Amino acid sequence: MAQIHPTSIVEDGATLGPGVVVGPFCHVGPSVTLGPGTTLKSHVVVMGRTTLGADNELWPFATLGGDPQDLKFNGEDSQLILGDRNVVRENVTIHKGTDNDHGLTRIGDDNLIMVDVHIGHDCLIGNRIVIANGVGLSGHILIEDHAVIGGMCGMHEFVTVGKYAYVAGRSRVTKDIPPFMKVAGNPAVVRLFNDVGLKRHRFEQSTIAALRDAWKKLYKRNGDGSINREGVLIELLDRYGDNDAIQHLVASVQNSRNGVHGRYRERCRRDNAFTNPVK
Repeated sequence: MAQIHPTSIVEDGATLGPGVVVGPFCHVGPSVTLGPGTTLKSHVVVMGRTTLGADNELWPFATLGGDPQDLKFNGEDSQLILGDRNVVRENVTIHKGTDNDHGLTRIGDDNLIMVDVHIGHDCLIGNRIVIANGVGLSGHILIEDHAVIGGMCGMHEFVTVGKYAYVAGRSRVTKDIPPFMKVAGNPAVVRLFNDVGLKRHRFEQSTIAALRDAWKKLYKRNGDGSINREGVLIELLDRYGDNDAIQHLVASVQNSRNGVHGRYRERCRRDNAFTNPVK
């Protein structure tokens, strides 16, 4: 049975699973579903057609399911879906989707979304991701599993952040971030490969060595400042073609190179060929 504080408003039509706790001064809209074990600490607003899975934890002044900050939004029926076991800290805002994409903002499982983060409309956020304080995600951004986004980063719309990538704090991200790499700067560029993250996630030494080699070949410039990136991608597949991580890295780099301004999803918008890769 749900526990609802007497100062909170839960509108008719809302669905609350067993063990839901709605703390003081919260507002839950009529089209909201809160999964079992989810807790709204206090002063939380959940509105729109928003569905939360199990065991989520929402801290004061988080606002989920609000209308997109998009001048093209015309009140269409769109939604926000949040998975299981996410921690959403104070002052986070997460907006629902628009008809200019899938009509959906979706966040996976086991994510930590820290204070003052904004997740814009139509973003697709994977699983076990850390987004630190003050990060701003524009619309249509894809973040793959296990990425870490440092505090105060700003991301251009339609950017993709690859899995196990690390984005240093205060970076300005205008192009896709390759998986397994560390980026930093204004604009952000690849500085290293994410060896610390890979070791923490117990990657095999052979895969770490292959990714180190790929980083050196792809992102350490030749003496004249040039690099034959297409040739390097072919070389990497020839040498490590049976390695899943290398295959994913090569595919991501190729996608970005074929995108618009280094953003693969920007090309998907142009060609009206969006895919939804976050399951």
